[in-house]
Order: sequence, then C-alpha cells, then structure tokens
Amino acid sequence: MSLEVRHWPGPAAFLLVHGLASNARTWDGVAERLAAAGRGVVAVDQRGHGRSDKPDDGYDFATLTGDLVTVVTALNMAPVVAVGQSWGGNVVVELAACHGAIVRGVAGVDGGTIELSQRFDSWADASKALSPPHLEGMLRDKIEDEMRRMHGDWPEAGIQGALANFETRDDGTVAPWLSRDRHMRILRELWHHRPSAVLPTLTAPVLLVDATDHGADHDIHAQKPDLVARLLLERFP
Repeated sequence: MSLEVRHWPGPAAFLLVHGLASNARTWDGVAERLAAAGRGVVAVDQRGHGRSDKPDDGYDFATLTGDLVTVVTALNMAPVVAVGQSWGGNVVVELAACHGAIVRGVAGVDGGTIELSQRFDSWADASKALSPPHLEGMLRDKIEDEMRRMHGDWPEAGIQGALANFETRDDGTVAPWLSRDRHMRILRELWHHRPSAVLPTLTAPVLLVDATDHGADHDIHAQKPDLVARLLLERFP
C-alpha cells in the first residue's frame, strides 16, 4: 500500500488530512504558511484518493487511521497536531481516540463533528442526497472555468488543489481519482460514525473551525489559508 505525501520537515508537526473526494494539495496554502512559521507539515492523499493506491477495501475508520499512523511513524513526526477537513476531520478525531500516543492536538476544519444520522432519516436518504456528481468525461477546461467562476475569491493554490481532485486524460477530459463505488463506501462508514460520543473522550486539546463562522466556503482551508494557518498556530503553539 503506497500513500502519496507532501512533506515539509520541521518540529512540532502538523498532519493535514483532506476531505472526501479531495486530495492533499488542497492544503498547500495552509501547509506553506505553517512551514514558513517553522513547523513541520505532512499532508496525505488518503487511500483511494489523489495519487495514493486505490485498493478495493480498507475504507473503514480503523484502516484509514492505521494508514496515518504508518505515515507519521515512517517520517518520525510524532506527536502531531492532526488536522482534518470535512470527513477528514472525523478521521483525525478517530485517530486521536485510537492512537492518542502520536497525537498532541486535534483540529476539525468544517468537519470532525459530522453525524449523517442526525441530518437524514435513513441511509437511503443520505446516500441519495450525497452521492457524487457524474463528472467523468467532462473537459478539464470547463471544470476549471466553473471553479474560477464559483470561487472567485480563492487563491490560485486553492484552485489548483481542487483541480487535483481529478485525473486529466490525454483527450483533455477528467475522471475523479476516487471512484464512485469507493465514495459511497466511505459515506456508508461515515453514516455509522458518532463523533459526538468520541470527542468527549479525547485528552488532547481540540479546535473546531466552523466555516460559516468565518463567512467561508466548506473548503475554507483552500479558500482562506491565512486564516486557517493562523487559527492553528494560535491554538497549537
């Protein structure tokens, strides 16, 4: 199992974990600011995503957190501040609960508290509402134009990070790195996750960043990297 990582060596490290159907490059703006402050950083393409391997299994929280332990241990970065966006926030909450020895702090960036069973009456309703759009075969240029139209206030690193969610083919069309089947399997695991029961058990300090509190998009880390980096450095000096 090979995982793609983006690594900025340094002390008092941050582990940055992306959301569902995303990739490590969406953290580039935040990572560069943390590194400029003298901190170590590693951002990971979770299995099935980006340029990491895409096995048919292992999309449960136990295996995903095990992947992160492997990365942190291999790079000798423990203990880390584990930061996750959206579904990635739930992953790092579980990481802190099950592997607390390598975690000195936890941050959920518009994530970490997601409980789909509190939003939907049934898995059928959740799966229908949250199934991914059919983007395979669309022209990359068209997707980029739409991103720039919708996210005019995003820095260039954020746009490029979002575009890295897709493989670009020789004919100029794209395919999401995360397959539809694996996307739905992850959602099914998320349906069963109960962070409200896990968060009170954590002994490490916790930061929860709600994008709406800052007038931001769900991908606040891509949109406002200065803000997110500042909040992280203030909470975890």
